[in-house]
Amino acid sequence: MDNQRLILFIVFSFSLFLLWEAWQDKHAPPPVTATAAVPAAPGSSVPPAPTQALNTPAAAPAEHGLAKGARAVVETDVLRATIDANGGDIRRLELLPYRETQARNEVFTLFEEDPTQPYLAQSGLIGKDLPTHRTAFQLNPGTYRLVRGASEVQVPLVWNDPATGVRVEKTYIFKRGSYEVALRTRVINNGTQPVDLTPYYQFTRHSGAPRGASFFLHTFTGPAFYTDAKKFQKVAFKSIQEGKAEFEKRADNGWVAMVQHHFVSAWLPEGNLKREYYARALGDGVYSAGVIVSEGTLAPGQQKTFTVPLYAGPQKQKLLEAAAPGLDLVRDYGWLTPLAFPIYWGLAKIEHFVGNWGWAIIILTILLKLALFPLSAAGYKSMAKMKKLTPRLQQLKETFGDDRAKLHQAMADLYKTEKINPLGGCLPILIQIPVFIALYWVLLAAVEMRGAPWLGWITDLTAPDPFYILPIVMGITSILQVKLNPQPMDPMQAKIMMIMPVAFTVMFVFFPAGLVLYWIVNNILSITQQWVINRQVQASAAR
Repeated sequence: MDNQRLILFIVFSFSLFLLWEAWQDKHAPPPVTATAAVPAAPGSSVPPAPTQALNTPAAAPAEHGLAKGARAVVETDVLRATIDANGGDIRRLELLPYRETQARNEVFTLFEEDPTQPYLAQSGLIGKDLPTHRTAFQLNPGTYRLVRGASEVQVPLVWNDPATGVRVEKTYIFKRGSYEVALRTRVINNGTQPVDLTPYYQFTRHSGAPRGASFFLHTFTGPAFYTDAKKFQKVAFKSIQEGKAEFEKRADNGWVAMVQHHFVSAWLPEGNLKREYYARALGDGVYSAGVIVSEGTLAPGQQKTFTVPLYAGPQKQKLLEAAAPGLDLVRDYGWLTPLAFPIYWGLAKIEHFVGNWGWAIIILTILLKLALFPLSAAGYKSMAKMKKLTPRLQQLKETFGDDRAKLHQAMADLYKTEKINPLGGCLPILIQIPVFIALYWVLLAAVEMRGAPWLGWITDLTAPDPFYILPIVMGITSILQVKLNPQPMDPMQAKIMMIMPVAFTVMFVFFPAGLVLYWIVNNILSITQQWVINRQVQASAAR
């Protein structure tokens, strides 16, 4: 296999992999309705332990269209949240600095109350006669705005049970400039019996990809868990449905998150309290994932306050690192993470200097190409020599016809005479491929480019080119690159080589402009380098 076919095989295989993953997500079989677990008997006086209560919060939502109660709308400089008195859920969350990919005039919405495609942040207490995310709280409805000069705004909710003397106060605390919302829970036991404090925090979400997701670009959507022992663990919705989800379920540290392209929400319990993680299918393509925390027992006449932060915002590196240990791993680059992190660091530094992500992509691609120049030059020299031999190889094919044994022997003798190793450029090219695939994933994951313009008609580097100019340029450069390389002797392979640039052009119409820009720059640099080396080889042969 010559170098050109090797490159084609790798690029084509990578593209097929992306398409296969996207097809799997789109055409997965419909989920089977989950059977709800039976909660503890009403007369039971012993509150369930976390392990016994594991299914209680997950199975509680019998339907996904939740009842509506009194509502508070919270507005800060970066968030607009809707809190419902029923359960104290966050039913809707808008991220004000961001816009929808396909509707640039609409604010991006993370949490939604759509009955068929819900995405909610919920919490409650496990135990007899304690409020869950189905329990009605008292809430003063209205709009809570972060006023000028204030650093935070609070939204209190209250629940009382006169029969047991237990009072639960939930308070959401929103801070200026922050995507982190603190949920403070205060439990007062005015009764005569001890109360087991076992709060849970969960996300309920549909299994669909986020709005604006491209069929050609597969990114992970689903729950993720983190513990010190097992580190970052992604859990596919399909594995939850099939009962095959694998993650660490018990620990005294860590967090639970719901991940989607560019954004994440995460409950971040603090301290070293015992906790239990769970993920459950609720039916109709809706799932829940959460954590149960053991806060101990509250004796009569006592009260206790505990706070759990909720991060709901963009996957920005610095914000994630500051929110919780390991949360930056939701910005997942897979097995290429060791390469991707320094690449992103370099890209961010360049953007800070030039002030534009588009130019930063161009400059970084050039720098990477320069760094890998010696390796790529070896590959291109091999290609240039192979191209020079193409007429003679074609002549050998005509001479020996279908006698493949003699043809291969004659080709081997020719390579030996001309001192050419047909695979000489493969290793340098293979070494470069992980670097450029890592850059590909960095550009795909960088929420910093969402809404970032380059120049002229490119107003969002994470959205497709609205006029298809970049994909067309990419296709033209790909055709030029094919023309510069040695042509396969097999006519069918030659046709495929010319069809592939056209196929990639069609596919790249749906790619984010930033990725297409990177591919164009890389193509142009490769064409330039290949042309120069071809001229050098020709000049050397003429002497």
